[in-house]
Amino acid sequence: MCGPGENVTMLWLKAAHIIAVICWFAGIFYLPRILVYFAMSEEPATRAQLALMAHKLYRFMTPIAVIAVLLGFAMIMTSPDYYLAAKWLWAKLLAVAGLTVYHAVCGRYVAAARADTIERGHVYFRLFNEIPVLFLLLIVVLTVFKPF
Repeated sequence: MCGPGENVTMLWLKAAHIIAVICWFAGIFYLPRILVYFAMSEEPATRAQLALMAHKLYRFMTPIAVIAVLLGFAMIMTSPDYYLAAKWLWAKLLAVAGLTVYHAVCGRYVAAARADTIERGHVYFRLFNEIPVLFLLLIVVLTVFKPF
C-alpha cells in the first residue's frame, strides 16, 4: 500500500536506494577498521592479507555506492519540480558529495596499503573511521525532518 503522494515505482526505488545505502555504509564503516589493523600490524604476511581484504571490500562497495547514488537521482527524477526546489535535498546532496570524497580517499588508502606505503598510524585511522558517522547523521536527519 502506498502512502499519500507515493506510487509503487517510487516505493521500489526508495527501497532499493535504502538497501544500497546500507550496503555502502557497511563497507565504509568496515574499511577504515581494516586500515586500523593494517597500521597496527608489523607482520608482513598479516599486512598483505589486510591489504587484500581492504582491496576486495573497496572493489565491492564502489559499485554499490554508484548504485545508491543513481537510485537517489532516479527518485529525484520522479518529481524533479519538487525535489530540485527542496533546499534540504541540496544540503543532503552536498553531504553525499562529501561522503563520495571520503570514499575516494579510502580508495587512496587502499592503494597505499597494497603498496605497503601507508604512513598514517592506527590512531589516525580510528579517528578517520568516525567521519562517515557524521555524514550518516546529517543525511538521515535531512531526509527525515526536511528542515528547510
